Amino acid sequence: MIEIQPKNNIFKVIGASSLGTLIEWYDFYIFGSLAVIIGHQLFPADAGASALINTLAIFAAGFIVRPFGALVFGRLGDLIGRKYTFLLTLVLMGGSTFLIGLIPSYKSIGYAAPILVLILRLIQGLALGGEYGGAATYVAEHAPKNRRGFFTSWIQTTATLGLFLSLGIIVITKNFLGAETFADWGWRVPFLLSIVLVGVSIYIRMKMHESPMFTKLKSEGKVSKNPLKESFNNKANFKMVLLALFGATMGQGVIWYTGQFYAQSFLENTCKLDFNDSRYILLWGIAFATPFFVVFGAWSDKVGRKWIMLTGMLLGIIFYRPIYRTFLNDTSEENFAKNELFSSSQGFPIITPLANQVDSLRSLETKILFTNGTGYTKVQMDTLSATKGVISAPGMLKDKILPKPIFWKFVGLIFFQILLVTMVYGPIAAFLVELFPTKIRYTSMSLPYHIGNGVFGGLVPFIATLIASFSGSNPLSGLWYPIGVAALSLVIGTIYLSNKRDESIND
Repeated sequence: MIEIQPKNNIFKVIGASSLGTLIEWYDFYIFGSLAVIIGHQLFPADAGASALINTLAIFAAGFIVRPFGALVFGRLGDLIGRKYTFLLTLVLMGGSTFLIGLIPSYKSIGYAAPILVLILRLIQGLALGGEYGGAATYVAEHAPKNRRGFFTSWIQTTATLGLFLSLGIIVITKNFLGAETFADWGWRVPFLLSIVLVGVSIYIRMKMHESPMFTKLKSEGKVSKNPLKESFNNKANFKMVLLALFGATMGQGVIWYTGQFYAQSFLENTCKLDFNDSRYILLWGIAFATPFFVVFGAWSDKVGRKWIMLTGMLLGIIFYRPIYRTFLNDTSEENFAKNELFSSSQGFPIITPLANQVDSLRSLETKILFTNGTGYTKVQMDTLSATKGVISAPGMLKDKILPKPIFWKFVGLIFFQILLVTMVYGPIAAFLVELFPTKIRYTSMSLPYHIGNGVFGGLVPFIATLIASFSGSNPLSGLWYPIGVAALSLVIGTIYLSNKRDESIND
């Protein structure tokens, strides 16, 4: 006799799936949000800019392995079910995040520190590779046909809300502990707190039942015996995998990571905004834009998925360079100099011996405040040479506090970028679910999603920063990577994607 499981309420399904996925994204993104501070902890004090690039490379490693996680956990999800697979991914993600918060710094264990963090980032990437496909499939297989875009779009909010949560907890922790304590050990707190959130999510997910479509498939004995083979050896299905990757998820991925992660990195590391200012700008932008995930998901039920997603890519291609040029212009020293000076205070010079033990480096910080409450710190670095005397370098500005009109202007520009994220990301879960049959859906949709997002999208901060560092004086050059990928995806999607909506997924 076949046991019929109780039917899940769709809103409970969305709540349980979204909470767990949100926490996994939170776990995954704390690292990127703290890349500068973590870089100082994992690498030698004299590593300079390479510490940030190496830390972003470790961050990127978690994205690179996501497709492998999609294969491993996608196969499990199609063999044993959606529920237990994404329970396992939640445990792996939460455990890895907690352990990152416990790893000693470079000062204590040397290069073992970044190696251990890299291993845990790889485990995180594998876990996230299995989480999204399970959650999206689980919700889609409960959703009514004509509202699939609307219901799955709630899952789409979780990546951005996970980033929002990570930024919020980081700002609260830093303001509570103080900047010095936070940089010393307080940065570990957001990692350690995640174990509580994971425990709550596991408890909720344990109470859920399996997807009705998978239960029906299992009761009929139609579960795939080899999901990987059926997904990728079948010519027609593999064609759909490639089309989903190059025509949709690749472009969607770079829009997502440019509008949120690269934007934060650019404001903090290139424009040198104050730590809190850069994060408040992103928090406000996310808060205003997040409801549009559901708006565009629901709209895709009426007009189809294709053109909403492709329009988001097109707008990114057109507007990214003007937006980031505005960021640069409005944070330039010349722009600050237009304000009325209030005060200027100079600190004590710090002398640091250089490697040759003959010359030394003298750094001097000057805090500049203006009457409108804005300001910055100017750092003057001079080399004290035994043979050439004092060699001065151009002063560098940091910790810039923006005037209120410019602050809200930046919030608007971040909002616009995240609005594009909601256009490309809101409908994509329903789009992917409708491409593949139930018995291999978890495997088939997870791979193109995580290559598009994890590899092409997740590498945006690292590749764009690397390109900009090679180009020297042109910090906007890094944008050619996301613009180029989005343009390629736009062309392929325009030619080959069909404008599907309300497709039957009961096969």
